[in-house]
Amino acid sequence: MNSTRVLTCILCIGVAWLGHAQGIVNKLKQKAAQATERAIEKKIDPNAGNQNNQGNQPGNQSGNPANTSGAGLVITPPDVKQNLAEAETSFKAGNYSDARYAIRQAMLGVEMEIGQKVLASLPESVVGLKKEAESDKVTSMGYGWVGLTIHREYSSANKQLSVDIANNSAWMSAVNAYLASGGYAQQSAGGQQNWKQTKVKGYKGIIEFNEGSGYKLSVPIGQSSLIVWQGINFATEQDLMNAANAFDIDGIKNKLGEK
Repeated sequence: MNSTRVLTCILCIGVAWLGHAQGIVNKLKQKAAQATERAIEKKIDPNAGNQNNQGNQPGNQSGNPANTSGAGLVITPPDVKQNLAEAETSFKAGNYSDARYAIRQAMLGVEMEIGQKVLASLPESVVGLKKEAESDKVTSMGYGWVGLTIHREYSSANKQLSVDIANNSAWMSAVNAYLASGGYAQQSAGGQQNWKQTKVKGYKGIIEFNEGSGYKLSVPIGQSSLIVWQGINFATEQDLMNAANAFDIDGIKNKLGEK
C-alpha cells in the first residue's frame, strides 16, 4: 500500500471517530501526523526510517533544521470601513457571496472594537490585586454579538481574580435556571452551602463556592450578556463581593448596548 493510501485510511479513521473522547482524537491526530511525516521523508530520502533513533529530534530527519523562532500570528481585528466598502463594491457587481462575507467581517470588527473598549474600561487593580496584562483577551466566535468574550485576570502571590464578560447561552441558561428556581440556597450532602442568590449593585446573581476552585459569582447584565468573577484563595464571600463591586457594571452594560 503506497503512502497516499495509508494517509487516506488514517484520515478516514480520524473523521469516523470525531465524536469520541478528546484523548482518542488526539492520538489519531498524532498517528496521522507521524504517518504524514514518514511519507514526506520517503519522498525526500528513500532510505529514511532505516537508521536507528530516527524521529527523536524533530526537524533533523530530513536534514532540515528544527524551527526555534517566530513570533506567531498577528491577531488583527477586521477593518470595519474597508469591509463595508468591499461589501458595497461586491453588491453592486452582483457578487453577493463576497458582499455577505465582507458584511460579516465588518460586524465582527465592530464586536472586537466594542470588546476592546470594555476591556480598557475595567479597573487596573481590584482589592489590592494588579491586572495581568498578558492575560487580556477579546475573542468572538461569530458575528451579531454571538460568542463574544472579554477576559481579564488580577493576581498577587497565590490570590487571583478572573473576570469574563460574555455572551454565552449555556452560562445564561444555567444562571437563569438558578434565579428562577425560587430557592435561596443549595446545600451539599454534608450540609455545606454550595450556592445562593445575591445582588451586585442592584443586579441579581448567583454566588457559588467550591473547595477546589474557590468562589464564583455570575451576574446577568442584560438579555444576552453576563459577568462571571472567579476568585481563588479569597478568604470570604464578602471578599469576592467587594471585588465585584469595584467594577462599573452599568458602564459595561451600556458599552455592550444591552437593555
